[in-house]
Amino acid sequence: MNGKSALGVLLIIVGGLAALNFLNIDFGRIIGFLIPFILIGFGIVGWMYKKKLIGGILIALGAIMVLGKLGGLLMLLLAIGLVVAGVSLFKGGKRTY
Repeated sequence: MNGKSALGVLLIIVGGLAALNFLNIDFGRIIGFLIPFILIGFGIVGWMYKKKLIGGILIALGAIMVLGKLGGLLMLLLAIGLVVAGVSLFKGGKRTY
């Protein structure tokens, strides 16, 4: 890569980050959301290349991070389940599906 193309790539990256900042899109948030999936992907690749210990650790770490990111969604599903269970207790009788 010569100097002009390196400068061009640098200008594109800086301009893209400035445009995302102008649109109130935080780049750190995007990376923070992608990191768990990248770890899971590297874990799967490690698992396929017979590095089961490292692959398993990366998959587990990525899965824990994904659960942390999706905590609000899991709590919403739990709340819906509790409401449905409460309504079914009030109804009594037989369940019909």
